This record gives sequence, structure tokens and C-alpha cells, in this order.
Amino acid sequence: MRIATLGLTHDHVWSNLEELAAHPTAELVAVADPNAPLTEKAGQLYGCQTYDNYEELLQTETLDAVYLFSDNASNVFLLEAAAERGLHALVEKPMASSLDGADAMMAAARQSGVRLMINWPFCWWPQLQQAITLADSGKIGTLWQVKYRAAHAGPEELGCSDFFCDWLFDSQRNGAGALMDYCCYGALLARVLLGQPSRVTGFAGRHCKENITVEDNAMLVMEYARGQATSEGSWTQIGNLSSYVTTIYGTAGTLLVEPRNGGRLLCATETEPEGVPIDVPTAPLELQNATNHFVHCLQTEAPFMTLANDRMARDAQEILEAGLQSVVTQASMSLPLH
Repeated sequence: MRIATLGLTHDHVWSNLEELAAHPTAELVAVADPNAPLTEKAGQLYGCQTYDNYEELLQTETLDAVYLFSDNASNVFLLEAAAERGLHALVEKPMASSLDGADAMMAAARQSGVRLMINWPFCWWPQLQQAITLADSGKIGTLWQVKYRAAHAGPEELGCSDFFCDWLFDSQRNGAGALMDYCCYGALLARVLLGQPSRVTGFAGRHCKENITVEDNAMLVMEYARGQATSEGSWTQIGNLSSYVTTIYGTAGTLLVEPRNGGRLLCATETEPEGVPIDVPTAPLELQNATNHFVHCLQTEAPFMTLANDRMARDAQEILEAGLQSVVTQASMSLPLH
């Protein structure tokens, strides 16, 4: 499969290009980005063709698919341009900067008959995959709550590039600040595990960082007929305690998912109230990273995993938009949004 990358300003691109370079049946043909230092870096690392213009790449190269790693707002016109040419697309989370953008992307993909996968880095944690499988199977009874917290000291403190920070701190290109960047994960998990909520309440503020114009902390509260979910995002947390932890609550038990590869999956029940580790099987190759999954599903016509499904990402975008509207109006927002 011949794949090109449109946009290099999202720092997640580099690990994904490394995985693409290692794939036996796919290759990175070209990259395009208006920032010369980024295209030069990609050309040096992977020996691919480089362009400073997206349209020129699309007109010149023969491709099967594209990766989109630009800012959230630009994903819309890049996906539309790729779909017009019949190219499948992998888009880095959270899909778009707005619900209108997410809807436009889905419409373009459907109209052109191409497939659209949304990459969320935690998709490839085997313990999270196993937790969702167990939750869906009824291992902990009927689900009634999901909690997720994504947090660090801030993009600059984390070592994000200037190209990445430029648009993360831009409410138009990102869609918001920490709310869009980090609450998106919990919104997706809530949608996958509990469905679309009936109401969303958002809280956001710039509590600590005086040098940015967007919120540095945010929280979403999602309400269901018989359940609830929370998603927290922070760009000011010191240390890693509680960061990237998922907790899933059911009527017969609780699952706690530690982050990243190597993290544990713990299950608490009435007989094991303190929680015990659950064995996590090694994921098959097609579930170990985004490129493996994307290429496998395109070559075999298999469906994308639920976490990477574009409809789930679109619904998570609606939750995020409701949260942003709630922040502005200081009122809970009912779904679906009108």
C-alpha cells in the first residue's frame, strides 16, 4: 500500500511514521507540509518525496491512502481533498475541531466510498482492549460509570514541538485548549462503553498558565438515564499520579486500567474488594499499532475496531461540542445538539 502523510505538525506523526516504515506491505511514499524543517526531517528519516503543498502531492503521487497529522481544523479540507481522489484516510484524534467538521469528514468519506479511521493512541494498549472486551461481556455486570483523566504539566513542559504548540494553544485550529486535546479521550470511552449521553456539563478555566489564551484545565460530566461518566483534562498537573487512568464501574465489579504498554488491568469484586490483576493476552499484530490495524483492515475489508471507528469519534466530537457550549452558557446541554 502506497501511503502519504498530509501534515506533520501533530507530534504524534513521528511514532506513526516509524511504524509505517517498519510495515512489510505498506510504504511511506511522500509527505506534505508548509513547514520546511518538518518535511526535511521526514525526508532525511525515511527517504520519501517531500512537498510544501498538499494539492501538489495529491496531484503528483499515486496513492492508496493518506495519514492526516495537521491541526484539528485542517483535517476537514485535507480529508475532503483525499476522499475526492478515492483515498482512504487515517486521522489523528480527536478527528476535527468542531462537530460540523466531523460531520463534513464523515459525509465526504461516505460519498466517495473511502474508509476513515481515527487514531487514538490508547487504542493500542492491550489492557484497555481487554477491559473493554470484559466490560462488554458482562464481567462486571451492568455498567453505570466510566472515569478517565488525561493530565501532564503542559505541552511545552512535556517537550512538544513549537509547531505542535502553535496550534494546540489556538482555539480555532485546535477547537479549544485542554478540553479538546485531553477530554476527548474520556468522551470517546464514555460513548463506546455507555453510549451517547443525554446531557453534558462542561467546566473549563485557565487556572495556572498565564502565557496562553485557552483553558489549561477542563472537565466533562456526562449524564445517562442510569449512569454517568466524567472526563478530565489537565495541562498543569505535577507528576504522573492518576494520569491516563481509566476506571469502569459495573454492578458486579470495577475495572481499573493503568496506562501505556505494560500497564496492568485490575478487577475488584465483592470477593476481591482490593482488586486483583487480570492476565492480559498479547494482542494480535493487527491490534498492536495504528498502521498495522489500518493496513490490515483495508487489505482484508475487516471493520475498524470500535475505538477507531469514525462514528464513535464523531459522537465524541458532539460530546466535546456540548461541553464547550456548556462552558459558555454555564448550563447543561442536552444531546443531540441542534
